[in-house]
This record gives sequence, structure tokens and C-alpha cells, in this order.
Amino acid sequence: MIPAPYLLYLGHSDDPLGIKTSRGLAHFVPASCVGEFRHDDCPLTVGMPRMTLAEGKAAGAQTLVLGIANPGGSMGASLVADALAAIRLGMHVAAGLHHRLRDEPELVRAAAEAGVRLFDVRDPPPSLPVGNGLPRAGRRLLTVGTDCSVGKMYAAIAIERGLRARGHAADFRATGQTGILIAGEGIAVDAVVADFISGAVEVLAPARHDDGWDVIEGQGSLFHPSFAGVSTGLLHGAQPHALVLCHEIDRPHLRGLPHARVPELAECIDANLRIARLTSPDARFVGVCLNTSRLPEGAAGRHCAEIAAQLGLPTTDPVRFGVAPIVEEIERCFASSTPITTVSA
Repeated sequence: MIPAPYLLYLGHSDDPLGIKTSRGLAHFVPASCVGEFRHDDCPLTVGMPRMTLAEGKAAGAQTLVLGIANPGGSMGASLVADALAAIRLGMHVAAGLHHRLRDEPELVRAAAEAGVRLFDVRDPPPSLPVGNGLPRAGRRLLTVGTDCSVGKMYAAIAIERGLRARGHAADFRATGQTGILIAGEGIAVDAVVADFISGAVEVLAPARHDDGWDVIEGQGSLFHPSFAGVSTGLLHGAQPHALVLCHEIDRPHLRGLPHARVPELAECIDANLRIARLTSPDARFVGVCLNTSRLPEGAAGRHCAEIAAQLGLPTTDPVRFGVAPIVEEIERCFASSTPITTVSA
């Protein structure tokens, strides 16, 4: 476990999507965060008190969480320098970047001298199996998206909490750096060798016999040329009974690809169902979660109502309006069904 409380790192970031790890921690586990660290040229905030590294340490922060992401997951010189300063103040450092902390010799030396630890959250467990696609006990819900960074983790955590609030057994299964930091465990599937992605998800959400739900965090999008492989592996390994589509209103193009359009919602539903049903023949959609953060609340509500009417699925913004309609749809669709009881060999 990564020692809390955390100081959340924003650094020099100017991309609101690039600080999603820090934002997710501030939203879901605020009691584990003392504040945020950002340079003067950073126009962003996650709503936590702004602190210097020294102030964060004095406030009790045990770990500096490098809660940023960029294409390729690299660490620049400024980030390394900030991490080094935190280590010298006696803080652990955690990161979920593809560029590992342990691959920076200066950070490794400084951590050893200071008696603190470096946590590379994206390290997958060793000896993962390949997927087998055999039926396994339990019920599983997977969030999928029209694009990456549209709210799949937010939706999954909200649905897991919504199921628990109504008396159902449910567990959030984290598949990305932010989710792992929130849940305290999981597998970063985008760091898994491609042949083992579906097997990793089978390990992450194994057979269960309590009539409960594994709510699995989705990654990427079948329509994103960069990340569709991870999305496909998740669909195969999850063998989802239920799917929830996540979408950001008014996104102009796929993230990082100005030439690539965001798919229509019905188009995305159809594609995900076709792939999901290769290993879960009865997979079905139970709702749509919208990210309406760019809109005023009235417009957000109208979009939810319009899409619900268009698709015939309960539609909500989980942050603004909660997920009660989707949880009710899950109960309606699966109340009389019997979970698969064949345990995978």
C-alpha cells in the first residue's frame, strides 16, 4: 500500500485531461489528500489547497503522487527535479507513468539515501496467464467509451458505490493508474503485454459466488487507433454481462488525433456489443454515463434526457446527477437471471 496522505502533483500541466489522476484522487478520496502542488505557470487546480513541497510535508503528506499523464507517459526534467526535491524532504513518490521512477538513477539513489520508497503503479503482476474465455461464476459490468479519458473510471466507481448503497455485493476492479491509487489494488492493463491482456482481466475479476458484481474500469476505445487493442482485450477478458457507455459531450475529436472523429453513440454501442458477445453472448448495455463538465447544469440535464430517449437507455452524468437510474436498470435486467455457475478450469 502507498502511504497516505498524499500531496497531489500538477506540475506545469496545462491540459485538463492530463491531470486526471490528481483530479480523481481529489474527487474520490479527498480525506487521503492534503493539497496540490503546482508551478506558477499551471492554470489548473483540483480544488485542494495549494502548497509548496515543504508545506505539503509539514501538513503531513507522506507521498507525492505524480498525478499527471501525457502521451507516452514520459517524465520530463522538471518533473524529475520536483520528485527529487520531494524525496529529499522525506516523502515517498508514486507515479503511474509508463516511464518508471526506478529507471531514473538519480531518484533511486536519493530514495535509498532518504529511506523512502518509489512506487511505480503501472507495474503489472508477474506470470499473468493468457485468457481462455471459459465461462466463470459471477456477474461483471464493464464501462466502455467513445474515446479515452471520458469518465469510464468515474462511472465504474459511482456504479460500484451505487450497487453497494442498495445492498448488493460489488467490487470496483481498477485497470488504470488512477483507479489503482484509489482502490489500493488492480492491474494497469495498458502495461500488460498484448497477448496477456484478456488473461489479466480474468485474474482481476475471477469467479465469484455471492451473486455480486465486479465493476470493471474500462480503458481506451474501440474507435481510438492508439488504444483499441487494450479495449478489445478488456472486452474479451471481462466477459461482461452488463456494459455502460461513457461519452464526453462536445468533444471535437478523438483525444490527441485531430483528424479522427468521435463515433456516434449508437455506432459505439453496436461495435462494443459485437466484440463483447464473442466471449459473453448475452452481454447488454444498461446505461450511458455522460461527462457534461463543459456544460451548464440545465444543458447537461437536457442532453441526458435526449440521449436516453434516443437510445432507450438510462442516461446520466454520474458526477452531477448520480447513477441511480443505471443501478435500477441493472436490478431490472438481472433480478431474475441466474449468474453463470461454471467455474473456469
